[in-house]
Amino acid sequence: MKKVAIIGGQRIPFVKSFTHYNHLSNQEMLTACLTALIARYQLSGKRLGEVALGALLNRSTEWNFARECVLGTTLDPHTPAYNMLRACGTSLDATIQLGLRIACGQIETGIAGGSDTNSDIPLLFKQQLAWKLTDLRNAKTLGARLRVLTSIRFKDLTPVYPSIVEPRTGLSMGQHTEKMVKEWGITREAQDALAYQSHINAAKAYTEGFYNNLVFEYKGLKRDTIIRSDTTPEKLAKLKPAFDFSGNGTLTAGNSTLYTDGASALLLASEEYAQQHNWPVQAYLVDAESAAVDYVNGEGLLMAPTYAVARLLKRNHLTLQDFDIYEIHEAFCGQVLCTLKAWEDAAYCRKLGWDTALGSIDRSRLNIKGGSVAIGHPFAATGTRIVAQTAKILQERGGGRALISICTAGGMGVTAILER
Repeated sequence: MKKVAIIGGQRIPFVKSFTHYNHLSNQEMLTACLTALIARYQLSGKRLGEVALGALLNRSTEWNFARECVLGTTLDPHTPAYNMLRACGTSLDATIQLGLRIACGQIETGIAGGSDTNSDIPLLFKQQLAWKLTDLRNAKTLGARLRVLTSIRFKDLTPVYPSIVEPRTGLSMGQHTEKMVKEWGITREAQDALAYQSHINAAKAYTEGFYNNLVFEYKGLKRDTIIRSDTTPEKLAKLKPAFDFSGNGTLTAGNSTLYTDGASALLLASEEYAQQHNWPVQAYLVDAESAAVDYVNGEGLLMAPTYAVARLLKRNHLTLQDFDIYEIHEAFCGQVLCTLKAWEDAAYCRKLGWDTALGSIDRSRLNIKGGSVAIGHPFAATGTRIVAQTAKILQERGGGRALISICTAGGMGVTAILER
């Protein structure tokens, strides 16, 4: 098996939805990321083995989204591309899929990426209207057309906005997380403390220039706009609950990710191909694992990474403490803290196939350049944002091992190990 090298990533600044990127499409944003990656690694005119891209909030007309993004760049048009989708784990899964193909020798190089925007959402109408308009199109006579037209009611014209609600439960991700933090006894203060640290770490990373070659200027912006260097625990404590209004809610806009627009892309290659093109290798993709939980029947919606990491550790003969860096996606600070507490619980870990608790992690190694609560979370873009960020951390450290964990809608999780 060939070693899978992570060469580097490029992304646009992540912004709060309905602000700077209004009316910009996923294709525009992600094409910009590909273009930046092409320029940085002199890929213009080159045929890559594969490009895997994804977006959650996509139109049905963009069925060949990834290929259209490639054709909008200066890559050799013989470069194939395909759409990829696994909720918030989309671009990490794209990275894993391309990594497997590189490892087995099918391809030598590829680009993984993702994009999402709430500011250019694919607005829909009720299914009844779609059926009636289809009937209208197929009507053969004037009378048949009139019958369809007169059957359309004002209620049929009510738009259907995309929402992050689980179809099986009718609950939003935030509402599910409220149930999780109550089950695991996670306090509001602990969630706010993690959110505060996320913002402080991200702001410090920008000050130190860490993001200078990861984030490129786009539409007049040079940095993420959600990061608050001036936030304090006191300011976070004043925010009202956002999902549970019973008086017992602890998730707020401050300790949860905001709706975010953004895109990111990542270049991978075999070690040999990287050497041939004089590309410094930032890190290597070692292994990965995905998992799912039965959230419909009571398990925590966002707890699937606990299973995935447990299997990943066992297969690689590692412990949870054998990592220098932990990148755990902060969909909600409460979800991160539930995951960490579950790994410390021996009874829970027996469900994961371990005889003892996985144990605690060194919190000083967690999301050290900022997490999703501070940076933002454009759903399909988060995976490659995290991989590129983690690989650069390992490169700057001169070596080490990193654990990446991303929870997703639908009760799933995607995890990976990077090393240098």
